[in-house]
Amino acid sequence: MSDPQWDVRWFDEIDSTNTYLLDQARRGAPEGLVAVADFQTAGRGRLDRRWESPRGANLLASVLLRPACDADDLHLCTGTVAMAAADACLAETGAEVALKWPNDLVARDRKLAGVLAEAEFTGGRLDAVVVGVGINVAWPGPDEARGTCLDELPGVAAPVDRRSLLDRLLASLTTRRGLLDDRAGRRALTVEIRSRCATIGTEVKVRMAHDEVLGRATAIDDDGRLVVETATGPVHLTTGDVVHLRQVPGGGPP
Repeated sequence: MSDPQWDVRWFDEIDSTNTYLLDQARRGAPEGLVAVADFQTAGRGRLDRRWESPRGANLLASVLLRPACDADDLHLCTGTVAMAAADACLAETGAEVALKWPNDLVARDRKLAGVLAEAEFTGGRLDAVVVGVGINVAWPGPDEARGTCLDELPGVAAPVDRRSLLDRLLASLTTRRGLLDDRAGRRALTVEIRSRCATIGTEVKVRMAHDEVLGRATAIDDDGRLVVETATGPVHLTTGDVVHLRQVPGGGPP
């Protein structure tokens, strides 16, 4: 596809930028629509958790995509936006930001951002994907989250401008968007996501609803599942809350 033309709609207050774009997608809105909010009254993260942020503190944005890919590639939509967000943070602040499986960004191993993709289907075919991203700019999140924000990272001398950060994110996303539409491009995205994921090569504890897995994260497979080598063999995980315990010497991303 040609480069998307971004149509940015900035709201003082909205229930959820993802909810807004999903509704617009059902009404036939074209790819490239972007919703940004100073404040969300019903923001949400993974597993329907609430995503809360003080008014005007952080970048809360969602983008509407209509990629020519299958439902099995939804994780690549998440990863593509996550990498664009990481690029934007680096360009704006000079801070190195890594991906954390399944849908977070981390700086100095503290949560900096979360990414959430939601899909719309027509007759079993993937019709639209809305990818929301919340980047901690001036507020690191609640104390229990042990997060961080761009303004408090070492070397960041001035407050980060959210509009500039969004512009950089969309510029970076433009360079990768077309890769979602063909098999070779999706393979390239898979390789890049693996190379930028801080979870690979780390001893991890993965908490799920009724179970817990402890071991070394060795890979992300082609279906986006995290592969954890445990005492009883490899386990392929589709979701879970990951705690990085320690980096394995020489065990970084392949």
